[in-house]
Amino acid sequence: MRASVAVLRTAAAVAVLVAVVAQWENSLRDPGYRFVDFFGYFTIQSNLIVLLALLVGAFTVLRRTSPPRWTVALRAAATTYIALTGLVFNLVLAGLPSTDPYTVGWASDVFHRVIPLYVVVDWVVFADRDRQPWRRLWQFVVFPLVWLVVVLARGADFVPYPFLDVAAVGGGVVALWCVAIALAVAVIGALIVVASRLRLLDPDRPVAQRSGS
Repeated sequence: MRASVAVLRTAAAVAVLVAVVAQWENSLRDPGYRFVDFFGYFTIQSNLIVLLALLVGAFTVLRRTSPPRWTVALRAAATTYIALTGLVFNLVLAGLPSTDPYTVGWASDVFHRVIPLYVVVDWVVFADRDRQPWRRLWQFVVFPLVWLVVVLARGADFVPYPFLDVAAVGGGVVALWCVAIALAVAVIGALIVVASRLRLLDPDRPVAQRSGS
């Protein structure tokens, strides 16, 4: 089963890579394209973190020993961030009219629907991980908060999402969204920690073979 899990993770990582490259190539056609803006989106950053975590997870699951703790912590963080990406997009942004003609539709689906679903299922189902300590919660929150600080510091120069547009919705509303994002990360992170206590499918368990008649 270890090989099957490794193949699944590698396939998901390849899907992320292909989607990022396709979206990047299309975004280069935008006269207003800037490298720092494209890679400044939380969607892109969270998917790239997932890409790394999936490749590391594919490698470590093939080992006959327990994966190093830092690799499991990376998977936990990646799962938290991509779950946040999926939730915010599907609950807040999906219903809004698209203002970017350079968005690649299928790549957006990979970023916001396919990969978040797969990574969450991977974390919950496959038990090649140890129990995550509760101190992970504040560690999970650090990256999104740093990202928010950088985005807000850039101001009108870069507004990746409409709910962070101070000029349009006001500073108070943006502040509330920042608090909501921090709370969402904490809640998702708590669920990730709880899920690490589950052992639904152990990659060491041999796949059942059908007996011939």
